Amino acid sequence: MNRLSTPQRAQILNCLIEGNSIRATCRLTGFCKDTVINLLCDIGPICSKYHDAIARQLPCKRLEVDEIWAFCGAKDRNVPDRRLGERGIGSVWTWVAIDSESKFIADWLVGNREIAQSMTRCSS
Repeated sequence: MNRLSTPQRAQILNCLIEGNSIRATCRLTGFCKDTVINLLCDIGPICSKYHDAIARQLPCKRLEVDEIWAFCGAKDRNVPDRRLGERGIGSVWTWVAIDSESKFIADWLVGNREIAQSMTRCSS
């Protein structure tokens, strides 16, 4: 199996950090889409562990919390009957808590709408 060198990984990640899409990153770096996605899958848990370690005892005075709707694969009205209820297709919600001064993302949650409703019931 071919392995990316550290400079190659950095090149891909820098493109993504700058806001390029996966396809644009592929065009800019010359690596295929599967390579970019596999790198994201490899680096994701590492980033999550790092964020969990540093996002403690934050000096935030004010957090702004917002939700973002997107869809994965298809919008709800276009999901085929055979895929209804399947995880990872249809509406996806991302909830984000951002420090209003530093713009540091203190926490986030990605899931379907029911997750937020169950969390609201638990916290009230």
